[in-house]
Amino acid sequence: MAKKQHYMTAQERYTLEGMLRAKKPVAWIARELGFSRQTIYNEIKRGTYEHERNGFLYLRYSADKGQNIHRRRQQNKGRDLKIGHDLAYADYLERKIIQDKYSPAAALASARAEGFQTRICVNTLYHYIDLGIFRVLTNNHLLEKLTRRPRKKNTGPKVAHPTLPCIENRPELISRRQEKGHWEMDLIVGPEGSSAALLTLTERVTREEMIFKLPNKRAASVRRIFNRLERTTPDFRQRFKSISTDNGPEFMEYDKLIRSIHGGKRFDVWYCHSYAAWEKGTNENHNRMIRRFFPKGTDFKKITEKQIAALQDWMNGYPRKILGWRSPRELAA
Repeated sequence: MAKKQHYMTAQERYTLEGMLRAKKPVAWIARELGFSRQTIYNEIKRGTYEHERNGFLYLRYSADKGQNIHRRRQQNKGRDLKIGHDLAYADYLERKIIQDKYSPAAALASARAEGFQTRICVNTLYHYIDLGIFRVLTNNHLLEKLTRRPRKKNTGPKVAHPTLPCIENRPELISRRQEKGHWEMDLIVGPEGSSAALLTLTERVTREEMIFKLPNKRAASVRRIFNRLERTTPDFRQRFKSISTDNGPEFMEYDKLIRSIHGGKRFDVWYCHSYAAWEKGTNENHNRMIRRFFPKGTDFKKITEKQIAALQDWMNGYPRKILGWRSPRELAA
C-alpha cells in the first residue's frame, strides 16, 4: 500500500490501538494503514500513557489521547498556517532537513530556489517543528540543537607560537575576505587509539571546502597533500595564497610546510593564538557540519574516499545565508 500523505485520522488511531493490543508488529501495522514506520512510531509515542493494573504500571497506547493531542496542536496552529495547505512544500522541507541534512534556513532557501510559492520565515518553521505539525520532522532532526554546547570558560594562555608567523600580522585584506585564495585548515580526528584523520581546508571568501583522508596525524602526511595539490593544480599559486591554522603538531614544521616542490615558498602560513578557535571560525563551523555525517567516535580508517568525495560535494553545493543563499560552488565558478 502506498504511503499516505495526510495526518492520521481518529478512526485510523482507533485501528492502531486495536492492532497494538493484538500485539501486531509496527512494520505490519505501517503496511496495513499505509503510513511509514516512523509515522507509526511517532504516533505511538504521542499517545502512550501509564496504565495501572493489579498494582503495576504498564505503557499503553490510547487513540483518544493521540487524537486529543493532534486536535490541540491543530488549534494552536491558528488559521494562517500556510504550510498546512501545501503538503508538497511541507514534504520538501522535511526531505531537505532529514535526508539532505539541511538546516531549516537552508531548506527554506532551497525551496524558494525550486519555485515553491508558499513562503514562511525561519522562525515560523522552527515554531512549526516545535508544535509537531510535520509527519516525521521533529527537533531531534535539528543537529544544531542537538550538538549545541555551552562555551567553556578558558583561562589558559592565549599566545601564538613565539617564533612563527602570528595571525595578528596577517594582512587586512585576508581578514576582511577581500581576496580569494586564503584558506583555513584543521584536522578532524577519530577515537582514541585511531591514527586516521581528516584534513579540512576552507576558503575564506567562497567557503569552498576540501577534505582529505590522512593515514595518520603526522606533519609529513599533511605536506604530502599539499605536494599533490601543487603537482595537480595548474594555478596553484593563485588558488592557495595563504593558510591560517592552529598550533597542532601536524602543522608546526613551518619551513617544510611552506616549501614548494618547485623551489621557493609556495604560500604563507598564519598561526592562530592558543585557545582561539574563532580565529579560524569558518573552518570550525565547517567541521561541525562534517560531524553531521561523521560524528565523534568515527574511525576514519573505515571511511572510504568515495564517502569523503560525496561529503565534499554536498558541502560545496550547500546554500549559505552569508553567501546570499548561493553555494560555494556557485561563488567559486
